[in-house]
Formats: sequence, C-alpha cells, structure tokens
Amino acid sequence: MSQALTLELKQRQFNAAMERYEKIGIYKIIGKTVSAVNVSLQCYLLYLVLPISIGLPLQILSFLAAYLAADLINGLVHMIMDSNDDYDSWAGPLIAVFHLHHKTPLYKKNNLLLVYFNESGSKIWLAGYLLIAAILIRATPIHPVLACIIVYIGILSSVAEVSHYCCHVSDSKTEQYLRYLGLLLSKKHHGLHHIADNVNYAFLNGFTDPLLNVVARKYSPGYKNTTDKHYALYIGSGTANR
Repeated sequence: MSQALTLELKQRQFNAAMERYEKIGIYKIIGKTVSAVNVSLQCYLLYLVLPISIGLPLQILSFLAAYLAADLINGLVHMIMDSNDDYDSWAGPLIAVFHLHHKTPLYKKNNLLLVYFNESGSKIWLAGYLLIAAILIRATPIHPVLACIIVYIGILSSVAEVSHYCCHVSDSKTEQYLRYLGLLLSKKHHGLHHIADNVNYAFLNGFTDPLLNVVARKYSPGYKNTTDKHYALYIGSGTANR
C-alpha cells in the first residue's frame, strides 16, 4: 500500500475511533473510573507507608530516586503512546483521544486538584502498577526504602500530569520557582516536543530526556510524520479537558 493510501486509511480509522469515543459513553466512564481507582490506591498506599520510619536522609533519597524514575517511566509511556495507531482496537478511541494533546496542547483552566484527578484517568497502566504495589507492600517483606520509592513513583506519575498542565496553561510565581528548582517541567524544554519530532517525552521535570531521546532515536518512529497527520481531517468536539 502506498504512503498516501496508508495515511488516508489511518485518517479514516482515527475519525471512526473518535466517533466511537463521542457516541459510546463507556469510554468517558473508563476515564473517570480509572481516575477514581488511581487516586484511591494512591491514598491507600500512602496510608501503608506513612507509618514507616526510615529517617529524613533516606526519605529525601527515596523521593529523589522516585522523581527520576517517575519522569523516566512516564516519558517511556508517552513515547509508546505517541506512536500508537491501533485505532481499530477496543482501545482505539482512547488512543485517538490521547493524540489530540498534540492537536490542542492548551488545556481548559481548572483547579489543580481537579487536574490531578481528571488527568490520572488517562493512566490505565498506573492502576495496574498501584495494585501490584499494594499487594507487594502488604504481602511481602519488602524493604521500607523500596516501599517508599514504589509509592512515590505512583503518586508522582499523577503529579507529572499536573506539571504538564502547568507547562501549557499557567505561569505563577510559585510554578516559576518550582521550575527553577527543577521540580516542574520547563516550558522551553517541553516546547521542543511540540516543535520538533521524537524528542523530550518526559513531562514531570524532563531530567531523563537525554536518555529518553537516545531510546527514541533507536526505537521510535516519531509523531510528526505519523500520528500527528492522522488527526488532520478530524473536526469533532475533542475532549472535555481541552
């Protein structure tokens, strides 16, 4: 099949997937359900690890290790999803919706706690991660430091969504200071992801992008000449958050 015919097919599949998303209510329910599951499990995991005493130095080291790990893991998931074009699958509508973040990068303004909850709904993989984490911590003699790191990764994966939101929407003094400290994603750094191709997938603070960019060059086809072209003919209502 020629490149032009392949693109035409993918554009039709994308539009069909978005039509399913807009007409079949279960897809929107999935997002809210995943949000509720993720946030509930995060709260439960915090309840499990907060009584654990590992001392302030180890708490700081655990948090920093989790920050880097969450940045890397979420960047890898982002990379995989940005090149996913399986629109005809049962998850096709969710995949198509994901790609709209390149079509419309700007979010609708919302309370940050609501952003945390709503954007956690796109992380189906995180629900599985958090469930496994809960089982490990409850059922195995896991080292307290490792338990803290695992829990912090799970929570910071949702914080990454807030960091990404702030990068596109707001620029308060507090956010500027947190970017200066390296805790939030830099607007300039993340801007390259939208301007260029196949770069800067991380979106917690972007520290692991040098590694992710090496992985992307070797294994990812990018998005500018693939999935970004699939929504070119889409004229629907999009999603509630943008």
